[in-house]
Amino acid sequence: MIRPLLTALAIAAAAVLAGCATTPSAPRSSAAVAPYHDSIELAGRIAINYSRDGKKESLNGKFTWQQTRANTDVSLISPTGQTVAVIKLTPTSATLQESGKAPRSAPDLDSLSAQTLGWSLPVSGLRNWLQGHAVGSDGQPFVASPANDTVITRDGWKLEYMSWQDETAAVPQPKRIDVTRIALGQAVDDMAIRIVIDPPAQ
Repeated sequence: MIRPLLTALAIAAAAVLAGCATTPSAPRSSAAVAPYHDSIELAGRIAINYSRDGKKESLNGKFTWQQTRANTDVSLISPTGQTVAVIKLTPTSATLQESGKAPRSAPDLDSLSAQTLGWSLPVSGLRNWLQGHAVGSDGQPFVASPANDTVITRDGWKLEYMSWQDETAAVPQPKRIDVTRIALGQAVDDMAIRIVIDPPAQ
């Protein structure tokens, strides 16, 4: 009786150990990521470098950004404080007004800004990117964090989150974002945008 009992205990112990070995461990806790907000107001500095017809061009200055669930308003401001352009985007139209000129509208902001300014500001993407959100080239959602700070989007932009408002915060907010267009074959041969977001108002 003793030997069968010992054998049964050994089998039971082996089963318990096997069960422990195959049970997945609890996932390690990850840093919290910033939630997405439909409505935000931001301000900061922007530097745009691009090539057009073989000539290098650049724009440096400040910007203000206001978005709601449906609309986006962007003002680009020169270093001297002059408003260079105002962009208004709704679900059905895009309007761009340069300083001293009549506003121009079109269904598509990318082509409109490329024709009038010489470069295309990816406002639709920036609605997400400024908050650390994007869709990667693999179609999967991407949320930036200090440990996960680079992605190539499905529409051909490389996003690099270079710094954060407070990297030690429970939910870090982006501070500097470097955006590079990697698609070729368009009128603007290459383009890079550097965005520095001002700290949130206290």
